[in-house]
Amino acid sequence: MEKLKIGIIGCGGIANGKHMPSLKKEEARAEMVAFCDLIPERAEKAAADYGVPGAKVYTDYHELLKDGSIDVIHVCTPNRSHCEISVAALEAGKHVMCEKPMAKTAADAKKMLDAAKKSGKKLTIGYQNRFRPECQLMKKAVDRGDLGEVYFAKAHAIRRRAVPTWGVFLNEYEQGGGPLIDIGTHSLDLTLWMMNNYKPKAVLGQTFKKLGDQEETGNAWGDWDPKDFTVEDSAFGFITMENGATIILESSWALNTLDVGEAECSLCGTKAGVDMKDGVRFNMIDLGRQTIKKPDLNAGGVAFFDGNTAPDPAHFEAHSWINAILNDTDPLVLPEQAYAVTQILEAIYTSAATGKAVYFD
Repeated sequence: MEKLKIGIIGCGGIANGKHMPSLKKEEARAEMVAFCDLIPERAEKAAADYGVPGAKVYTDYHELLKDGSIDVIHVCTPNRSHCEISVAALEAGKHVMCEKPMAKTAADAKKMLDAAKKSGKKLTIGYQNRFRPECQLMKKAVDRGDLGEVYFAKAHAIRRRAVPTWGVFLNEYEQGGGPLIDIGTHSLDLTLWMMNNYKPKAVLGQTFKKLGDQEETGNAWGDWDPKDFTVEDSAFGFITMENGATIILESSWALNTLDVGEAECSLCGTKAGVDMKDGVRFNMIDLGRQTIKKPDLNAGGVAFFDGNTAPDPAHFEAHSWINAILNDTDPLVLPEQAYAVTQILEAIYTSAATGKAVYFD
């Protein structure tokens, strides 16, 4: 079998922390043949560490996309350029894995969705938390009907003091926002996916920048520079869906709270509820008694994907993505789903800016 040929655009933190190490584990079926970054030294190092012999290095992604032998592109750049690069790659006939969030704006996300449909190529977004064991277990339980009708949920993305002080995370122009678009996007994606509900009706949101100007911050990654902090430090949304279901989204990089947790959700249904506050906890009434059930996530279980049992969500994501391309099946994260996430995130920011609820047609 001829290996898939992959090009990496953006060789910074997320490429080195997730995409390239995970793809390297799939080298029997895929190989990284091209690397692009505005900083040539980063692309050269990525090629040396992860590329095939003779891997090409670029500083202009347009030149990389001219290579007709490349099958797949991974977009690992700041949010502002997700749309531009993904659309160009799809139009060049490449399958695209774009890092989350899908785009900085809903309009850009729609352009990506339309380009994927027009090109016939696959597009997926890097929501790797769906591949965690506890998330897979919860999804199976919901799909089996264990919770009944899920009508209330919370999407949790709360850090006490963990503001990312590297790269462009604090730059509103590059990223489009702070914790809401950075980690709130993961929690919202998980929640909508669990509920299998992607039809929002109305959104009311608020953002705060109350701590970003402080010094001696106690931040996990060292003090941030207040003059660079151009995004919110916390954001919250109240979301109602067309079927009446309601979601509360909470996100922060810096908040004076001990109730922390990110990439988590809590679901409440007519038969039972489930949360992720201590592993996975199902709550229900059994024999007339309030009951809590906690599955043992350390015990063996069915592998999520045939031939892959490594407990690494990032590797599962890469493995599943390559399976989808080779077998011509849908990826786990569909672009239509990621588009709905971006629509809701944008609505929260819009609501916060205008002081009004945002309604969807």
